[in-house]
Amino acid sequence: MSQSLIGKSALVTGAGTGIGKGIAIELAKRGAKVAIHYNASAAGAKDTQHQIEELGGFCMTVQADVADREHIFRMVDTSAAELGGIDILINNAALQLNIHWFDYTEEQYDRVMNINLKGYWQCMQAVIPYMKKQNFGRIINISSVHGKRPTDFDAVYCMSKGGIKMLGRESAIELARYGITVNTIAPGAIDVGKSRQSHSNPNPKKFPLGRVGLPADVAALACYIASDETSFMTGSTIRVDGAGMLM
Repeated sequence: MSQSLIGKSALVTGAGTGIGKGIAIELAKRGAKVAIHYNASAAGAKDTQHQIEELGGFCMTVQADVADREHIFRMVDTSAAELGGIDILINNAALQLNIHWFDYTEEQYDRVMNINLKGYWQCMQAVIPYMKKQNFGRIINISSVHGKRPTDFDAVYCMSKGGIKMLGRESAIELARYGITVNTIAPGAIDVGKSRQSHSNPNPKKFPLGRVGLPADVAALACYIASDETSFMTGSTIRVDGAGMLM
């Protein structure tokens, strides 16, 4: 297994389940120390921790509501103190309600936006002082192909994911002077154990590679972007989507 991230410290939000879990484990496999963030999925975070520790990796868990600014800054400060800094931020925690926009309440709208977009922005704000101090940082925001491709069932989710792409492009320009890169990954259909996304026999016209994606597919790309091999890449949005569909 590649040890390309030895000596690096990473914070992964939403690492108790799905894509975040896969990224946290892969970062550890490659030598990084990992802060495993969770909000409600304590059992999932403990399982992520257990898997990393079985690999011989160093990790910790930290609970926070990423819709709450105070929680975010406490999470980042706690993680940095335990890990000896933060070199890599993976913004992954997200909420998808799967309801039509006209059925959203204002409270539901605010909750989705506060986690999926404002939460990313505030996590970035919280880690930047640590990254500026060392003149190095890798920020990777997990968006979605639905930041550009409509779902026909959750416009608010799509709006939040579209905003992540522009957040990444703008912040990449502003943070380059500090040695910090910002890139975005836009996954397509990833099997994270939810029935809507778990397809045992996907339509070959929609999925020419013959399967939906796995968290490991996203994790491998995230670790590559976090490595020194991508020091000249910033402001990019990269799809992880075996559907072969135009965006």
